[in-house]
Amino acid sequence: MADPEPARTAEEIRARVSETYWYHSIDLGQGVVTPGMSQSVPLAGPELPRFQGRSVLDIGAWDGFYSFQAERLGAARVVALDHYAWCVDIPARDAYWEECRRLGQVPDGSRDLTDFWRPDAPGRRGFDLAREILGSAVEPVLGDFSTMDLAPLGCFDVVLYLGVLYHVKDPVGVLERLRQTATEVAVIETEAVHLDGYGDARLMDFFPGDELRADYGNWFVPTEMALHALCRSAGFTKVETVRGHSFQNLRRKWGMPGLVPGIRHYRLAVHAWV
Repeated sequence: MADPEPARTAEEIRARVSETYWYHSIDLGQGVVTPGMSQSVPLAGPELPRFQGRSVLDIGAWDGFYSFQAERLGAARVVALDHYAWCVDIPARDAYWEECRRLGQVPDGSRDLTDFWRPDAPGRRGFDLAREILGSAVEPVLGDFSTMDLAPLGCFDVVLYLGVLYHVKDPVGVLERLRQTATEVAVIETEAVHLDGYGDARLMDFFPGDELRADYGNWFVPTEMALHALCRSAGFTKVETVRGHSFQNLRRKWGMPGLVPGIRHYRLAVHAWV
């Protein structure tokens, strides 16, 4: 089948956008913005490093919001890397998760890469459509950053690791891989936790089930000082907090109803310098 003709009018773009699920809100021009479901305020201004003339790797790119942003801000080369959001059948996985909730069981996460895996990457349609409409040269790469061979991927001046850290079981290991890949700076944005009276504590909150936003794919959530320490242990020489302290009380499940006094969640972002 021949590739479809590029969308040209705002009406054509809107029609094609409406056929795709979007996580990010991306400005495609002509007054069309994708209906992203993310409620996180995007990093902007000094929360992001300088992209001009630099090579950028966007890990967990999904629809490519930050990939296209880096390109727009003058990056010399941008690679968008993802596997989970692109290839896992999210509706089928969600139906399985709901059944597990009904039975009081923790899901078998290995099924994501077997029963729910779709090699045709249906979750990449939003990225591909945005790339086409924007006339972008961002390079898509399918791979799991936590396990893939990093040699063919290469190194980048700037590595973006946004909204991913709390989804991995081995945060130390993945930050060491970030250090191997970044030649200047890694930007790490994550769910974070603050404990009243323990602002300097290096602690991690662990979620064995779906207690955090009803998502079984969440694992460890660090305090600010824990994230700084994790980055330093991975080999980064300097860590700077660029976003933090917009607290929300944490609501737990699994036998812990209501709000947990003194435990607050927020979005934390740091620049980790090589």
